[in-house]
Amino acid sequence: MSEDTSDAAPAPEAANDSAVTAVAGPDVPPDRLAINPRSPHFDADKLQRGIGIRFKGAVRTNVEEYSISEGWIRVQAGKTKDRHGQPLTLKLSGPVEAWFEDLGEDAPIAQKD
Repeated sequence: MSEDTSDAAPAPEAANDSAVTAVAGPDVPPDRLAINPRSPHFDADKLQRGIGIRFKGAVRTNVEEYSISEGWIRVQAGKTKDRHGQPLTLKLSGPVEAWFEDLGEDAPIAQKD
């Protein structure tokens, strides 16, 4: 019986791996992503991989949220808080590029065409 169970167990894992690969396609970050868990654009799995952001040609490490297609980033405005205790952010417009840092230096870059 243990042989039947061991044969059955790898099949679902293999099916899940192939499904993830087929859905992922090119390995680039999403068009919009936020680090605030309250945001509908928050994705912990993608954030754990590490996202590199280049805004107007300079690499930025203080980005709270970004949108590649709309061409903007949100950065925290010092230590200022809003009335709900959340960091006050500024929206800066310009060209945005994003990549996964865990892929190394040759990582595919997501940018507006």
